[in-house]
Amino acid sequence: MMGIDGGRRLMEGETSKAANVSATLGRFWGYFRGNAIGVIIALALVVVVTWTQVTAPDYIGQAVDCYFYPRVAQSFGGQEIPGSNCWFDPTVQTAVNGGQESLNAVPLDAKLTGLGSIVLILLGLFALGSVLNGLAFFAMSRTGQTVLKKMRQDLFLKMQNLSMGYYSEHEVGNLMSRITSDTDTIQQVFGFALLSVISGALLIVWVMIKMLQSNWVYALISLSIVPVMFFATVYLSNQARKAYRKSRQEMGNVNAGLQESIAGVREVQAFNREEESIDQFRLRNAANRDANVRAASFTSALNPVLEALGYVAVGIVVVAGGLSVLRNQPLLGIGVEIISLGTVFAFLQYVQRFNQPITQIAVLWANIQSAIAGGERIFGLLDTEIEIQDKPNAKLMPEIQGRVEFSQVEAGYKVDQPVLKGVDFTAETGQMIAIVGPTGAGKTTIINLIPRFYEVTSGSVRIDGIDVRDVTQDSLRSQIGIVLQDTFLFSDTVMNNIRYGRLGATDEDVIAAAKMVAADTFIERLPEGYQTVLGERGSGLSQGQRQLIAIARVALMNPRILILDEATSSVDTRTERLIQKAFEQILKGRTSFVIAHRLSTIRNANVVMMLKDGEIIERGTHQTLLAKQGAYYDLYMSQFRREEEPEASMNGKVETAVEKS
Repeated sequence: MMGIDGGRRLMEGETSKAANVSATLGRFWGYFRGNAIGVIIALALVVVVTWTQVTAPDYIGQAVDCYFYPRVAQSFGGQEIPGSNCWFDPTVQTAVNGGQESLNAVPLDAKLTGLGSIVLILLGLFALGSVLNGLAFFAMSRTGQTVLKKMRQDLFLKMQNLSMGYYSEHEVGNLMSRITSDTDTIQQVFGFALLSVISGALLIVWVMIKMLQSNWVYALISLSIVPVMFFATVYLSNQARKAYRKSRQEMGNVNAGLQESIAGVREVQAFNREEESIDQFRLRNAANRDANVRAASFTSALNPVLEALGYVAVGIVVVAGGLSVLRNQPLLGIGVEIISLGTVFAFLQYVQRFNQPITQIAVLWANIQSAIAGGERIFGLLDTEIEIQDKPNAKLMPEIQGRVEFSQVEAGYKVDQPVLKGVDFTAETGQMIAIVGPTGAGKTTIINLIPRFYEVTSGSVRIDGIDVRDVTQDSLRSQIGIVLQDTFLFSDTVMNNIRYGRLGATDEDVIAAAKMVAADTFIERLPEGYQTVLGERGSGLSQGQRQLIAIARVALMNPRILILDEATSSVDTRTERLIQKAFEQILKGRTSFVIAHRLSTIRNANVVMMLKDGEIIERGTHQTLLAKQGAYYDLYMSQFRREEEPEASMNGKVETAVEKS
């Protein structure tokens, strides 16, 4: 019988139900079809294992009826009572048919030999059942792991191909649960639960058939406690799951409060709120304790209740069968056959085998439901339509020269909510385009349309006269370099993080790219230099250092079009100047688009575009737009003027020092 801890872990899982079970099972079979041989082997082994379990009681009964308590035919109360049915040993059966004297004449050695044979058969059945049971679960687990491997690969491939729009509308945590939580639930079912339920159901049906074939009245009496066991199991399991659901909610409150207290410890101490914070945590912790105690009480009650009911079932078998044997009367006076002591022993074994799978099925069935629901969520993700796809006749993008045209472009992230409205401009080859404007003006949307991360709703985006929708995404994006403000670094070496820009680059190429953007200075000071393994998202490096590595990655890529999304906003002034010098080299002959909040990154732009509410309201050079004293002038005075004053002051001091010298 399943242990308390095992049942507890299974019942802690969230029970979900699929909306379309048949369709989901059909999709599962689509994955299993290629590994059907493993499933067939597992099921065949389960049938054999179940056969060993239902056959063993017959031999135990034969041991009793043939050797321990054989009975010859006799008359009792005017009724003929048949002798023992000793089908295992023809010699003993002949003696039983011959009467008591013939039975007494059977040598003791013959009885011991027959009894020893039964013991060996039973040992063989138990050993065979154990070995085959292990092989069945191994075959099913192996098949399940193969299926899960394919399923995870399909999921990862799908998530790599989904457009940016999908990720902006769906939480990353929810998507991660598809790959982790849902697949773990499916793995648990494929590896253990499914085969256990099939094995348990087969055993229950087979045992019932054997009992009914042996003596239907005795079978009904012996199984009278089963409905009580079933309802007790269902009730306690459901109550335990509800309690664990409440426990998980309370645990979430504890974690949330703990995270908030730690993250805001400075404010807690600054406002002298330590006692209040401790009291709140104490209440949350107590609520979590109460929920766990309630859940544990139901879980711990399940096995004892079922065990007690199992003893009741055993008692019914012993009392009903024992009275029939002792009185030499049919059961309750309604049976047509007087049972033997061997039948009583066989039924004891049947009842014990019958009780165990009831518990397993009750506990594991909810997990199977959750696995089907998890599969439905996974298949829902796999069936998600990819918004950005290559046309059937899409061509490779030729080597980009760098002329970018936006022709009456409209775009948005939601239907009927346009972000860009009739944007029209041309960036000539080698020009640097600075895009400025308030938050939500559409700056990021413009740069997202160039590599075709999103589709335009009307108009077109052309590079060198070619609509970006007419070429493959790979050939387009391989020639466009992007440096984002929120830099992402992998948990890998510095060398490999930079090499991500061009996987075939040599170590010398990587080092040259790092030197180009002045990243080599701090990299060489790291413990292992370029072979230093970075933490998650580049933990251990400053924001400026992470950006330098990201810029080196793009420099190694050697793109034809460069996009800088606030790339230097988190870098100190000295580092920014080094980056600017590096960009002067890599920007030569390349078209670039810059979104920045620092004046130094846009001052030398060929064209400055001022956006507001999705429209270009002003365009020109930095100086010409200042002269107009329009919207850009207002932005400059409120945001950029503060940066220019320190620079002017610093330049003045430098000039004075030069004159004195």
